[in-house]
Amino acid sequence: MNYVTDDVKLDSQNNSGVTKLKMDTVYEVFETSSQRFGNNPFLHIPAIAAKKYSAVDIEHTYAQAHHEIAKLINLYSDKRYTVGHRVGLMLENRAEFFFHWLALNALGVSIVPLNSEFPANELTYVISHSELDLIVCLKEKAELVCKAVDTKALDCPIFTLRNIQNLTEPKKVISPQAPDQNTECAMLFTSGSTGKPKGCVLTNEYFIVFGEWYRDLGGLCTLMPGEERLLTPLPLVHMNALACSTMAMLFTGGCIIQLDRFHPSTWWKTVKESKATALHYLGVLPAILLNIEKTEDETSHNVRFGFGAGVNPKHHAKFEERFGFPLIEAWAMTESGAGGCIAANKEPRHVGTCCFGKPSEDVEIKLVDESGREVKSGSDGELLVRASGKDPRRGFFSHYYKNAGATNETWKDNWLHTGDVVRQGEDGSLFFVDRRKNVIRRSGENISALEVETALILDEQIDKVAVAPVYDEIRGDEVMACVVLNQGVENSLDTAISVFERSFHKLTYFKTPGYIAFVEELPLTASQKLKRGEMKTLCVKLISEGKVFDLRHLKKRSKNKETA
Repeated sequence: MNYVTDDVKLDSQNNSGVTKLKMDTVYEVFETSSQRFGNNPFLHIPAIAAKKYSAVDIEHTYAQAHHEIAKLINLYSDKRYTVGHRVGLMLENRAEFFFHWLALNALGVSIVPLNSEFPANELTYVISHSELDLIVCLKEKAELVCKAVDTKALDCPIFTLRNIQNLTEPKKVISPQAPDQNTECAMLFTSGSTGKPKGCVLTNEYFIVFGEWYRDLGGLCTLMPGEERLLTPLPLVHMNALACSTMAMLFTGGCIIQLDRFHPSTWWKTVKESKATALHYLGVLPAILLNIEKTEDETSHNVRFGFGAGVNPKHHAKFEERFGFPLIEAWAMTESGAGGCIAANKEPRHVGTCCFGKPSEDVEIKLVDESGREVKSGSDGELLVRASGKDPRRGFFSHYYKNAGATNETWKDNWLHTGDVVRQGEDGSLFFVDRRKNVIRRSGENISALEVETALILDEQIDKVAVAPVYDEIRGDEVMACVVLNQGVENSLDTAISVFERSFHKLTYFKTPGYIAFVEELPLTASQKLKRGEMKTLCVKLISEGKVFDLRHLKKRSKNKETA
């Protein structure tokens, strides 16, 4: 059975009179670009990212990728995989991930990207919760996957890239169906930083809207059809790489430059040699690059913009001045997709202020207090978003799998409750403050845990830090910092006082940590995100065991020693 066709659907004419292509699946987006840009590069894996399995870099044109995907479509189709089946992929950031994903998508099969960094118990939860019909993994990851499956005696076949030709039919028999925009495309799991990870069900529409949004963004992020080469070090198990950068290139016939991870020492060499015209980042990337010695490659590149979130305000302008291109701060979450995405792609960007731009006409926002009432202009409030128009959920996640309660809570009153506290400026620009759950309320003052962490991490004695609220009988909450010291720094009261005093000069007095504890490690998820939910428990435990330095008496309003 040969499933592959070259049919392209045509939609009605738009207002400009130009006939638009109507595409219902991610695969159809790829297929359309492969017809138009067949000889253009679709995917480039630099040598530094492929060194574990290839002696050279890897590149596939759209036509070459189409050929590989066609073979997989026929393989999966012959084994009766269709809409309603779900396949786990542990293929890391390799070309095979894209090939298998697009082949499965052509048939309407959903994927669950599996994080190879997960310990077996977390992997077991994801595999079990998502009810996978099949797992395809790298040969070297088969032992980990088998252990995860065997732990709970899960009935899920496992195939590696080497034996995928021996694929068997799924145990769940489903009549073949044609996928459409409402068909599940992928399930991505939240980080689990505040509890058990939730499976976000994402439809084809989610991915298509993301690609359309990025393609039409314009401003400093204008994409030229058939010319862009977008480099990303981010993992395909997360929304940014899977939906954002990938769909941007698919919609414009551009090339995805996919790294396995961030390589600081060879970053600019890779950027230059790969001929990247744009790149994606997270906040830690600019911070690290600014601390690396200058090289010729860092300014002899073709990058026009970086796109990401979380750059330290103190690093933003310095980065742009040194490396010669703007960092476009944006806001989105897995649940919002592009339906609620906001980006500072046009001036004024308010560099160095945690500004992530103004909402477009396609996005409605509202800022509310803890009682759900809209806050006054210029005040901090939780960001609520939805799509404007008749369908407020267009482009957003469909639902949390097997968790209707959490879905309803997140979509309360037909607004997506983001949990992010932001402030809106006079010109309509939005400024990130912190996650609502990370806001510490001390004596009536709202304190951002992120702001305190940002100030503390600049201390040369500190390797890692996390801040959380602890109960205070007088003030309600007090600020506590859990600190991992750099090697050779003494765990002592003198060190704690010096950390306190350095932060005191950078922060308003009431934001400085009243408690400091030195710990060996912080509670992190497999993707290295802080488990905020466990932080509060850890802080209570450390205080009860007397393993903290109580510095509350040092928190003074001013030099006159007035008590805070």
